[in-house]
Amino acid sequence: MLSQMTRVVRPDAHAERQTLVPTERGSELALDTIRLGPGGETAIFDDVHDTLLFVHGGSCGVGEDELGGAGSLLVAAGERRAVVAGQDGASLVRATLGAGTDLHAPMGPAEPVVALEHVEPGKATGARSFQVLHGPHNGSTRATMFVGYIPPGKAPWHYHLYDEIVWVLRGEGELHIGDTVEPLEHGAAFRLRPREVHIVENTDPAVELAVVGIFTPAGSPSAAYLMPDVAATYAIG
Repeated sequence: MLSQMTRVVRPDAHAERQTLVPTERGSELALDTIRLGPGGETAIFDDVHDTLLFVHGGSCGVGEDELGGAGSLLVAAGERRAVVAGQDGASLVRATLGAGTDLHAPMGPAEPVVALEHVEPGKATGARSFQVLHGPHNGSTRATMFVGYIPPGKAPWHYHLYDEIVWVLRGEGELHIGDTVEPLEHGAAFRLRPREVHIVENTDPAVELAVVGIFTPAGSPSAAYLMPDVAATYAIG
């Protein structure tokens, strides 16, 4: 379990598999990493957990579906899928979602594979934007997976009502929780508990910070709540 003082976990560059954010009391959401060599294969099967994978390096195939760049894969509880890496191997992060997570009503047919380049962006707090890969609209009723984009600077203090794990895809920044500030870089991960007030800051003036977020219950990444002392500055007259 992550301690209160150290919230950010950094990857082991040599590990084929590594647990970044384990389950903890009150949450069945966890995150680990998988690296496959050229032609490598891993079986995804769980009777209880849904699995969401984000491919961020190389390429892979899942049955008849091919993913040649960044994107996500959904394997529902009880399904068995084989992920096979392409000629350059594949790097993935895997989120698991237990049966105790709340189910959102389905809003569309299941879509096992989603390429990031085919997803329309949405707007979040301030100048931030996001692309939702999986959610209730395409078969993931236990959680939403998205890529969020944070321009240089930081949003105001805010919180969410969902349980979330964040993994850094690109860029550098800082995580602010209370008086604690921890650096962020590619591959780092952390959990944000429901109603935990925080700021994710992009500290690089030249590069957009990109993060992968997985949260439950499923919904919209734009559902953020401001603290009372800053909410008035956003009031619409």
